[in-house]
Amino acid sequence: MHAGLLVLWSMVATGYAVAAPELRNVIFALVTAVPIVTYLLALGARHLTDRGPWLAAVAGLGFLTLGTVMWPDWIPGHHFGAAEGSVTDLVMAAAHLLFLVSTATALRWHGRTDPGGLIDAALFGLCAAGPLWEWLIGPYLGASATDLGKVLLLSDVLVLAAVLGCLVRIGVTAPGARGPLGYLVFTAFLTLANDVVSVHTIHGSSVWTAQIMMLAYLTLAVAPLLPTAPGVTEPAPGPAVTRHPPLGLLGAALCANPAIAAVQAIRADGPASVVLPVSTMLVVPLVVLRLRLLSAQRARAERTLAHQAHHDELTGLYNRRHIVTKIDEAMSALDRGELAEVTLLLCDLDGFKPVNDRYGHQAGDIVLQTVAQRLSEIVGPNDAVGRLGGDEFVVLQRGGEPVTDLIAVILREPIEVPGGTVRIGASVGAATAWPGDGADRESLIARADAAMYAVKARPAAPEPVTI
Repeated sequence: MHAGLLVLWSMVATGYAVAAPELRNVIFALVTAVPIVTYLLALGARHLTDRGPWLAAVAGLGFLTLGTVMWPDWIPGHHFGAAEGSVTDLVMAAAHLLFLVSTATALRWHGRTDPGGLIDAALFGLCAAGPLWEWLIGPYLGASATDLGKVLLLSDVLVLAAVLGCLVRIGVTAPGARGPLGYLVFTAFLTLANDVVSVHTIHGSSVWTAQIMMLAYLTLAVAPLLPTAPGVTEPAPGPAVTRHPPLGLLGAALCANPAIAAVQAIRADGPASVVLPVSTMLVVPLVVLRLRLLSAQRARAERTLAHQAHHDELTGLYNRRHIVTKIDEAMSALDRGELAEVTLLLCDLDGFKPVNDRYGHQAGDIVLQTVAQRLSEIVGPNDAVGRLGGDEFVVLQRGGEPVTDLIAVILREPIEVPGGTVRIGASVGAATAWPGDGADRESLIARADAAMYAVKARPAAPEPVTI
């Protein structure tokens, strides 16, 4: 594929260089149509399953081909890069806007796993475009350049730089799609480089500009034909890449455009540049979005840490420390007269060890999770269920009829595990405290624990005992 691309470009570049002006326009128009054909072929063969981004790219290519046919002297007449603000520039800007839509649509799946990385990449691209404009493009624009033309050309440079940064980032996070992404990155780089070349050759030959553009079209045409092209829009499953550039480096990049504006203000030797206002309009929303993402990530991390601190990792129930806190809160409410009674039930599973021995620890985990789910379903909204550790559970009831009998029944129901169906039982000990009886948390737990061991000591099928 790489060799074929080089051979084809060598042929069209040579043909364009030696052809008559009229034939050059035909060659250039045919080359612009090549990616349209390859994209439609790949879509027709259902090679590209996520059709939206590729169809948007086809629409953008159609605008470019239309502009080439309607204004064949756009490149030969040195209008490309002249920033004249003409109808042709508007058509080409519309085409690049469609490419931006295509890229944004393609990024939506990657953005779910790496939103911060893509925003950082776009910010780096936008920040790099400022010096590029100020040093290599803006000072060399001719007298025919208009304010509208400058804004359109600058917007084109900024968008291309941002897209280039995002494509590079996707290449980092989606190694399986680096082939087509490499071609797309090369296309964006060539187009960006051609903006510079067109400005510097405004009074010379336009052949180089046309040849670079034709190479960009051909590299764009190759991307959808590669076997890994679907990976551009559909990232492979796997852990998200969380490596981000240092904040100091990102901050230095964000200072680039304001530094340029400050130098211009100090020198005061020319008109103010449009780089700062235009780039700021693009950079500020991205920075705000990045800060919002960081805030959301921090809030999620805090919620996760709080949940992990209070809950058992396997079952999702309250852990030992938090269920003890809930018992203390219930006993305090009992002392204040806010509750009529508090009942504590300690549950120790019977027959759990044979399940682990015969079916393995995965089956044991399923049993524990099932027990946790069943216990949670039978308690009231003001009650609490916790796991003390191993196969020991605790139910805290803030009033109401104790569910000791119900626990014994529901835990005997069969449980499906890998390899078969198992049945377990439970020894349940209950203890109840009332206002004024002098009970505290330690005594309540001790009474429930004694009741549970009394049940376990019975030779017959265990039945719940209440103390």
